[in-house]
Amino acid sequence: MKVSTDAQKIRELLERGVEEVIVRTDLEKKLQSGKKLRIKLGIDPTGSDLHIGHAVVLRKLRQFQECGHQAILLIGDYTAMIGDPSGRNETRPLLTSEQVKVNMKTYLEQAGRVIDLTAVEVRHNSEWYGQSNFMKLFMELTGKITVARILDREDFKKRLKADEDIRMQEILYPVLQGYDSVALRADVELGGNDQKLNLLMGRRVQRAYDQTEQDVMTVSLLVGTDGEKKMSKTYGNFIGLLDSPEDIFGKTMSIPDSLIIQYFELATSASASQIADYKRALVAGTNPRDVKMKLAEMFVAELSGQDKVTAARQRFVAITQDKAKPTDIAEIKPSAYDIVTVLVESKLVTSSSEARRAIEQGGVKVDDTKVDSIDLKVKKGSVVQKGKRFFVKVR
Repeated sequence: MKVSTDAQKIRELLERGVEEVIVRTDLEKKLQSGKKLRIKLGIDPTGSDLHIGHAVVLRKLRQFQECGHQAILLIGDYTAMIGDPSGRNETRPLLTSEQVKVNMKTYLEQAGRVIDLTAVEVRHNSEWYGQSNFMKLFMELTGKITVARILDREDFKKRLKADEDIRMQEILYPVLQGYDSVALRADVELGGNDQKLNLLMGRRVQRAYDQTEQDVMTVSLLVGTDGEKKMSKTYGNFIGLLDSPEDIFGKTMSIPDSLIIQYFELATSASASQIADYKRALVAGTNPRDVKMKLAEMFVAELSGQDKVTAARQRFVAITQDKAKPTDIAEIKPSAYDIVTVLVESKLVTSSSEARRAIEQGGVKVDDTKVDSIDLKVKKGSVVQKGKRFFVKVR
């Protein structure tokens, strides 16, 4: 595929959803030159699910693909066992190689909902870190980077000031991620804006290996469906790439009105003119619900297929407007019949703490009666409901 030097496409590459480009003038010249660039995006399989927050940076990778550049999707199967310390005030628990394998089982299927897998170079960093000569590489690599430079990170400074531990593997993580760029000879690396320090380490390590330093592009972090925290499975405020069309539609309709345009800009392929039309419609007084329906339809079409849109919309309308229960309620036989266990094992929530919050906020019903105690025992045959749209029948 010939590399595109179209000025409008280059401007969209450099600006849409982008927080920062280091170094912008350098990258712009490269894009204008027509040279085919190697664009790296690394994802660590520390969990099994990707969501539309991840899709923001995946879409940026797709944009580079569409302009004819070589997309590289690096699965950090080795570094995932350590865990990225960025922005954390405590050490991540170490993962086993078996846990990582389970987590990354469907990563390509999920990423393929956004990027063109037929034109991507898929790599794993166990290719160079899992070899018998790893210790030699490790000693060579760590001899090129100083500890002082790594500890200069703001997240590490805060923990040192609070007299909190920083494990050696956390110090090594950004160096290992940096060497990935050497191994792949990356021209550009993409990441969320919370990844900036790690991406800059890639430049430093490349320089130590006498390679041309990659340019760095950070993208905006997507706010979750709660409208408060960044999208994360931990907070239960995510729309998963493998969610059912009905769940994608319903979760999208639950976002605050203030996020509608941001979601269009960061997480869909809507054109700039389409987004401008939606902005004008909202300013002119169009019901935000109507514009949000367009957003939900676009998410379903792009992640699940255009043929799933009508059914997802009809189900949402039936449940929320016509107050009808779905006819295809999933069933579960839980290991225990307390309401918290039922909610967690039915996957209506992602954790016990989220179950308790949902109950405390009045968002859980059993057989149409609001639950007011986390100690409630659910009878067999009951229908448990979370929010307006999620149901499960207890066997």
